[in-house]
Amino acid sequence: MPSRSEVTYFGPGPASIPTAVLEAGSKVLLDYESTGIGLVEHSHRSAYANKILADTKANLAALLEIPDDYDILFMQGGGSGQFSAVVYNLVGAWVERRRRKAEKEISEGNSELGKEEVEKRVLERLRNEVKTDLKLDYLITGSWSLKASQEAARLIGPEHVNVVLDARQSSGGQFLDIPGEETWKLTGEGKGAAFVYYCDNETVDGVEFPAFPRCLDPSDEHKQDEPLVVADMSSNILSRRVDVRKFAVIFAGAQKNVGSTGLTLVIVRKSLLPPSTATPAPSLLRALGLPIPPVILDYATIAKNNSLYNTLSIFDVWIAGQVMDLQLSTYGDKKVSGMEDVARKKADLLYGVLDKYADVYHVVPHKTARSRMNICFRVAGGNADKEKEWLKGAEEKGLMGLKGHRSVGGIRISNYNAITEEGAQKLAGYIESYAQSRKD
Repeated sequence: MPSRSEVTYFGPGPASIPTAVLEAGSKVLLDYESTGIGLVEHSHRSAYANKILADTKANLAALLEIPDDYDILFMQGGGSGQFSAVVYNLVGAWVERRRRKAEKEISEGNSELGKEEVEKRVLERLRNEVKTDLKLDYLITGSWSLKASQEAARLIGPEHVNVVLDARQSSGGQFLDIPGEETWKLTGEGKGAAFVYYCDNETVDGVEFPAFPRCLDPSDEHKQDEPLVVADMSSNILSRRVDVRKFAVIFAGAQKNVGSTGLTLVIVRKSLLPPSTATPAPSLLRALGLPIPPVILDYATIAKNNSLYNTLSIFDVWIAGQVMDLQLSTYGDKKVSGMEDVARKKADLLYGVLDKYADVYHVVPHKTARSRMNICFRVAGGNADKEKEWLKGAEEKGLMGLKGHRSVGGIRISNYNAITEEGAQKLAGYIESYAQSRKD
């Protein structure tokens, strides 16, 4: 069996973690801070745990330059859990904004009304607005944003889900590109879109937004009914600079670019949390026919309890913090920009050699939407035997985890931050040598 130093693991998630972090982790598993107790044995409410939480938050805030008016939550359930959490929490915020507005306008215009009558009229107005105005906008550019939209439809009904774009419609049923913004069908201004949701990088299909969509840029006026932008960055967080201020919520499963499986990062604008925005009463949500979130997915509850409402895996938080600390020490003042430069360099190298041998390899997504993180391609036109041969040859050279997702097949290179330039060069060399052998 090969040693760790002989293997470069390109798995899509769980993904490679820097060896130095794993070596340090193996020590703290046995004895944390000379306490004679392993980190996974320490209470999640101990002073040690609280310091780990604070340090990891500080590292993430430093790397992404997260403003003070955002909170950082550590949750569980992965990206799939956030498909639900986003709907629960941001529909709740939409309801509360509408409730406050209705209560103010009805009270001011009818000073003679008693409290019960005001509440009755507010409820009647909200019911009408939920029926006619409540929309959730989804940009479907790959398998994960499709699943997110399906979960939203399951929770609140398909009549409330507006598909802004479905990239398959212009690509023969496949996710190959991101259609131009002029073709998008966003819910019109003032019509009630609770949020706009997109997946920044589609792991399965190898499609990535090249930048923040221009049409989603917040207006200078920051209108009250302006939709909130939500992004799933599970597979490209910490790989390029992000203007956090443009988002209401950013979430990411940790198991690709941040650390180990079991931890989900959520960055949420504090104005969506109490006391700025109250959580709607369960009785109100029931009266409106809307779902009530499980408490474990309620952002307000998690924020109030410093992510410790339930027993959080502090070891996973520690791993993430160590990965971030390594990135900060490696790139210094460049922070995420340093990682962005390396990610682009590796991606350019790999795409370059694939394009060089276009008679052997076919990169699946169009050039305008190619992911830097997940490079998806076919060998010999998708010939199953040739792709098995290619994978076998890669594994013999210690290049592991390259099989494409079961739903689409082919080959997938997951070019996450833990993949070194040397590892990318080794893979590029194999890609080239295989192609040349086909010409002999």
